[in-house]
Amino acid sequence: MKNLKRGNGISASQVEDTAKSRMTSQDVIGLYTSLEHLNMSIWIDGGWGVDALLGEQTRPHKDLDIVIQQKDVPRLRQLLQAQGYGDVQRDDTSPWNFVLGDNAGHEVDVHAIVFDGAGNGLYGPVERGVMYPAASLAGAGSINSRIVRCISPEQMVKFHTGYKLKDTDFHDVAALCERFGIEYPEEYAHLRPHEADQRRGAACCAPTPAV
Repeated sequence: MKNLKRGNGISASQVEDTAKSRMTSQDVIGLYTSLEHLNMSIWIDGGWGVDALLGEQTRPHKDLDIVIQQKDVPRLRQLLQAQGYGDVQRDDTSPWNFVLGDNAGHEVDVHAIVFDGAGNGLYGPVERGVMYPAASLAGAGSINSRIVRCISPEQMVKFHTGYKLKDTDFHDVAALCERFGIEYPEEYAHLRPHEADQRRGAACCAPTPAV
């Protein structure tokens, strides 16, 4: 996996693919604005959260991850159902994490939280011990020049650890660590610039085996 270079953007083929069924920046801003008009707080998470922090779209996105308060879930469902969205069946669906999708292939991955007295967003029952720390909800980024709330860069990198990683994870973490000067987690150690340079140097200096 190559380190992301700033300003690469996305290719024409990726743009075409995005336009067919993926969540576009217009889709994201449209939903964000609609929820704000309903006086609902929303934080952009996942891949679009990464690109919001970077201030540019760096890859296509198959869905939109959002964080909202549990008390706002009924109104979110009402809004999206009116736009043709319904529940996407998954084995891990829960009251605090579910996906809504439409017939065009758009999907919204919903993460519902309940605030505790310290401003942390409890994610599921308290006994699970999972939360969005208060500081993680202080992130801000931009999509189509619109300022949006999102997960902080440091927490976004932490959220990309502890599971089987995909190419998009390597892409997103490399972009965030490079842009914000965040230390690469151990799972991403091979992306660290000095280690990548060492591997390239070893490869170019290795003797050519005899034939």
